[in-house]
Amino acid sequence: MEPQHIRAKPGDVAERAVISGDPARVVQLSGLLERRRLVNENRGFLTYTGEYDGRSITVACHGIGGPSTAIVVEELIMLGARAFVRLGSCGGLLKPMKVGDLVIATGAGYEGGTLDQYFHKKIEPKPDRGLTKLLKDSAKKQGGKFYAGTVFSSDAFFAEDLALVTASAKKGYIAIEMECATLFGLGKLRKVKTASLLMVSDNVTESAPIVDAGILREYTAKAGNVVLEGLNRLRI
Repeated sequence: MEPQHIRAKPGDVAERAVISGDPARVVQLSGLLERRRLVNENRGFLTYTGEYDGRSITVACHGIGGPSTAIVVEELIMLGARAFVRLGSCGGLLKPMKVGDLVIATGAGYEGGTLDQYFHKKIEPKPDRGLTKLLKDSAKKQGGKFYAGTVFSSDAFFAEDLALVTASAKKGYIAIEMECATLFGLGKLRKVKTASLLMVSDNVTESAPIVDAGILREYTAKAGNVVLEGLNRLRI
Protein backbone atom coordinates (compact mmCIF):
# COMPACT_ATOMS: atom_id res chain seq x y z
CA MET A 1 0.00 0.00 0.00
CA GLU A 2 1.01 3.62 -0.53
CA PRO A 3 0.43 6.58 1.81
CA GLN A 4 -2.87 8.35 1.23
CA HIS A 5 -2.46 11.30 3.59
CA ILE A 6 1.26 11.98 4.03
CA ARG A 7 2.43 13.10 0.62
CA ALA A 8 6.10 12.39 1.03
CA LYS A 9 8.43 10.03 -0.76
CA PRO A 10 10.70 7.27 0.51
CA GLY A 11 13.86 9.05 1.55
CA ASP A 12 11.88 12.02 2.89
CA VAL A 13 11.20 10.16 6.15
CA ALA A 14 13.91 9.00 8.55
CA GLU A 15 14.07 5.64 10.31
CA ARG A 16 13.67 7.46 13.63
CA ALA A 17 10.55 9.56 14.21
CA VAL A 18 9.14 11.77 16.95
CA ILE A 19 5.37 12.12 16.73
CA SER A 20 3.09 14.56 18.52
CA GLY A 21 -0.56 15.55 18.35
CA ASP A 22 -0.20 19.34 18.39
CA PRO A 23 0.99 20.86 15.09
CA ALA A 24 2.48 23.82 16.97
CA ARG A 25 4.51 21.41 19.09
CA VAL A 26 5.73 19.66 15.94
CA VAL A 27 6.93 23.00 14.57
CA GLN A 28 8.68 23.75 17.87
CA LEU A 29 10.34 20.32 17.97
CA SER A 30 11.46 20.63 14.36
CA GLY A 31 13.36 23.74 15.44
CA LEU A 32 15.67 21.46 17.44
CA LEU A 33 16.82 19.86 14.20
CA GLU A 34 19.53 21.05 11.87
CA ARG A 35 18.88 21.33 8.15
CA ARG A 36 15.20 20.65 8.67
CA ARG A 37 12.84 20.57 5.72
CA LEU A 38 9.06 20.31 5.48
CA VAL A 39 8.15 17.08 3.67
CA ASN A 40 4.37 17.10 4.21
CA GLU A 41 1.61 19.50 5.24
CA ASN A 42 -1.35 17.71 3.65
CA ARG A 43 -4.33 17.15 5.99
CA GLY A 44 -2.49 19.09 8.69
CA PHE A 45 -0.12 16.18 9.31
CA LEU A 46 2.94 18.43 9.40
CA THR A 47 6.09 16.38 8.85
CA TYR A 48 9.66 17.64 9.02
CA THR A 49 12.92 15.80 8.50
CA GLY A 50 16.29 17.08 9.65
CA GLU A 51 19.31 16.06 11.69
CA TYR A 52 20.04 15.85 15.38
CA ASP A 53 23.69 15.40 16.28
CA GLY A 54 24.32 14.07 12.79
CA ARG A 55 21.46 11.55 12.81
CA SER A 56 18.46 11.86 10.49
CA ILE A 57 15.21 12.38 12.45
CA THR A 58 11.61 12.97 11.36
CA VAL A 59 9.12 14.95 13.45
CA ALA A 60 5.46 14.47 12.52
CA CYS A 61 1.97 15.41 13.71
CA HIS A 62 -0.28 12.43 14.45
CA GLY A 63 -3.45 14.37 15.21
CA ILE A 64 -5.82 13.44 18.04
CA GLY A 65 -6.78 9.94 19.14
CA GLY A 66 -6.20 6.39 18.01
CA PRO A 67 -7.60 6.45 14.45
CA SER A 68 -5.58 9.50 13.44
CA THR A 69 -2.43 8.15 15.10
CA ALA A 70 -2.85 4.80 13.35
CA ILE A 71 -3.05 6.49 9.94
CA VAL A 72 0.10 8.53 10.51
CA VAL A 73 2.14 5.69 12.00
CA GLU A 74 1.09 3.26 9.27
CA GLU A 75 2.02 5.73 6.53
CA LEU A 76 5.33 6.70 8.12
CA ILE A 77 6.17 2.99 8.27
CA MET A 78 5.37 2.74 4.56
CA LEU A 79 7.82 5.59 4.03
CA GLY A 80 10.64 3.96 6.00
CA ALA A 81 10.20 4.83 9.69
CA ARG A 82 11.27 2.04 12.04
CA ALA A 83 11.21 3.65 15.50
CA PHE A 84 8.67 6.06 17.03
CA VAL A 85 8.52 8.11 20.19
CA ARG A 86 5.30 9.91 21.01
CA LEU A 87 6.00 13.22 22.75
CA GLY A 88 2.68 14.50 24.01
CA SER A 89 0.68 15.67 26.99
CA CYS A 90 -1.31 13.81 29.60
CA GLY A 91 -3.48 14.26 32.66
CA GLY A 92 -1.69 13.14 35.80
CA LEU A 93 -3.37 10.59 38.09
CA LEU A 94 -0.87 10.75 40.96
CA LYS A 95 -1.42 13.53 43.49
CA PRO A 96 2.22 14.75 43.50
CA MET A 97 2.20 15.30 39.73
CA LYS A 98 2.57 18.90 38.59
CA VAL A 99 2.34 20.67 35.26
CA GLY A 100 5.44 19.96 33.19
CA ASP A 101 6.40 16.75 35.00
CA LEU A 102 7.56 13.98 32.68
CA VAL A 103 5.86 10.60 32.36
CA ILE A 104 7.47 7.65 30.57
CA ALA A 105 4.81 5.11 29.63
CA THR A 106 5.71 1.47 30.30
CA GLY A 107 2.37 0.20 29.00
CA ALA A 108 -1.07 1.46 28.00
CA GLY A 109 -4.60 0.36 28.84
CA TYR A 110 -7.58 0.97 26.58
CA GLU A 111 -11.23 0.04 26.02
CA GLY A 112 -12.38 -0.88 22.52
CA GLY A 113 -11.53 1.62 19.81
CA THR A 114 -8.90 1.33 17.09
CA LEU A 115 -7.00 -1.66 18.47
CA ASP A 116 -10.10 -3.85 18.55
CA GLN A 117 -10.40 -3.45 14.80
CA TYR A 118 -6.74 -4.41 14.32
CA PHE A 119 -6.54 -7.36 16.70
CA HIS A 120 -10.18 -8.48 17.24
CA LYS A 121 -9.27 -9.25 20.84
CA LYS A 122 -7.94 -7.49 23.92
CA ILE A 123 -4.16 -7.10 24.02
CA GLU A 124 -1.66 -5.52 26.42
CA PRO A 125 0.04 -2.73 24.45
CA LYS A 126 3.61 -2.23 25.59
CA PRO A 127 6.46 -0.10 24.23
CA ASP A 128 9.84 -1.39 23.18
CA ARG A 129 11.85 -2.04 26.34
CA GLY A 130 15.17 -0.95 24.86
CA LEU A 131 13.87 2.35 23.49
CA THR A 132 12.01 3.04 26.73
CA LYS A 133 15.22 2.48 28.69
CA LEU A 134 17.03 4.92 26.40
CA LEU A 135 14.38 7.55 27.23
CA LYS A 136 14.85 6.91 30.95
CA ASP A 137 18.63 7.13 30.62
CA SER A 138 18.34 10.34 28.62
CA ALA A 139 16.00 11.89 31.18
CA LYS A 140 18.37 10.98 34.02
CA LYS A 141 21.34 12.35 32.12
CA GLN A 142 19.62 15.69 31.71
CA GLY A 143 18.75 15.81 35.39
CA GLY A 144 15.02 15.52 34.91
CA LYS A 145 12.61 13.92 37.36
CA PHE A 146 10.15 11.57 35.72
CA TYR A 147 7.40 9.09 36.56
CA ALA A 148 7.29 5.69 34.88
CA GLY A 149 4.22 3.47 34.67
CA THR A 150 1.18 2.37 32.71
CA VAL A 151 -1.11 5.02 31.23
CA PHE A 152 -4.72 4.82 30.08
CA SER A 153 -5.50 5.75 26.47
CA SER A 154 -8.96 7.32 26.30
CA ASP A 155 -11.01 7.57 23.12
CA ALA A 156 -13.32 10.39 24.25
CA PHE A 157 -11.70 13.56 25.56
CA PHE A 158 -14.91 15.11 26.87
CA ALA A 159 -16.04 11.87 28.53
CA GLU A 160 -13.05 11.82 30.87
CA ASP A 161 -15.16 12.40 33.98
CA LEU A 162 -14.57 11.77 37.67
CA ALA A 163 -15.77 8.17 37.36
CA LEU A 164 -13.14 7.43 34.71
CA VAL A 165 -10.43 9.18 36.72
CA THR A 166 -11.30 7.21 39.86
CA ALA A 167 -11.50 3.89 38.03
CA SER A 168 -8.23 4.51 36.19
CA ALA A 169 -6.39 5.39 39.39
CA LYS A 170 -7.72 2.27 41.11
CA LYS A 171 -6.42 0.15 38.24
CA GLY A 172 -2.92 1.54 38.76
CA TYR A 173 -2.70 3.86 35.77
CA ILE A 174 -0.54 6.91 36.43
CA ALA A 175 -1.85 9.18 33.66
CA ILE A 176 -4.56 9.55 31.01
CA GLU A 177 -3.88 10.39 27.35
CA MET A 178 -5.26 9.27 23.99
CA GLU A 179 -2.68 7.65 21.72
CA CYS A 180 -0.14 5.41 23.44
CA ALA A 181 -2.16 2.19 23.26
CA THR A 182 -2.59 2.53 19.51
CA LEU A 183 1.08 3.35 19.00
CA PHE A 184 2.31 0.45 21.12
CA GLY A 185 -0.17 -1.95 19.53
CA LEU A 186 0.97 -1.02 16.04
CA GLY A 187 4.57 -1.42 17.16
CA LYS A 188 3.81 -5.04 18.04
CA LEU A 189 1.86 -5.65 14.84
CA ARG A 190 4.26 -3.97 12.40
CA LYS A 191 7.43 -4.96 14.27
CA VAL A 192 8.70 -1.41 14.79
CA LYS A 193 10.08 0.08 18.00
CA THR A 194 7.84 2.44 19.99
CA ALA A 195 8.00 4.45 23.21
CA SER A 196 6.41 7.54 24.72
CA LEU A 197 7.42 10.52 26.82
CA LEU A 198 4.53 12.65 28.10
CA MET A 199 4.28 16.03 29.80
CA VAL A 200 1.67 16.55 32.51
CA SER A 201 -0.77 19.27 31.40
CA ASP A 202 -3.02 18.99 34.46
CA ASN A 203 -3.57 16.85 37.52
CA VAL A 204 -6.97 15.31 36.91
CA THR A 205 -7.36 14.33 40.57
CA GLU A 206 -7.65 18.01 41.48
CA SER A 207 -10.21 19.21 38.91
CA ALA A 208 -7.64 21.79 37.80
CA PRO A 209 -7.92 23.27 34.29
CA ILE A 210 -5.66 22.01 31.53
CA VAL A 211 -2.91 24.54 30.98
CA ASP A 212 -2.70 26.42 27.71
CA ALA A 213 -0.42 24.78 25.15
CA GLY A 214 1.72 27.91 25.25
CA ILE A 215 2.62 27.21 28.88
CA LEU A 216 3.89 23.75 27.94
CA ARG A 217 6.25 25.27 25.38
CA GLU A 218 8.89 25.88 28.05
CA TYR A 219 8.80 22.19 28.97
CA THR A 220 8.66 20.96 25.37
CA ALA A 221 12.21 22.03 24.54
CA LYS A 222 13.60 20.04 27.48
CA ALA A 223 11.39 17.02 26.76
CA GLY A 224 12.28 17.24 23.07
CA ASN A 225 15.98 17.00 23.81
CA VAL A 226 15.35 13.99 26.07
CA VAL A 227 13.50 12.23 23.25
CA LEU A 228 15.96 13.17 20.51
CA GLU A 229 18.93 12.13 22.63
CA GLY A 230 17.30 8.77 23.34
CA LEU A 231 16.31 8.13 19.73
CA ASN A 232 19.78 9.12 18.55
CA ARG A 233 21.34 6.34 20.62
CA LEU A 234 18.95 3.68 19.33
CA ARG A 235 20.40 0.96 17.14
CA ILE A 236 18.06 -0.10 14.35
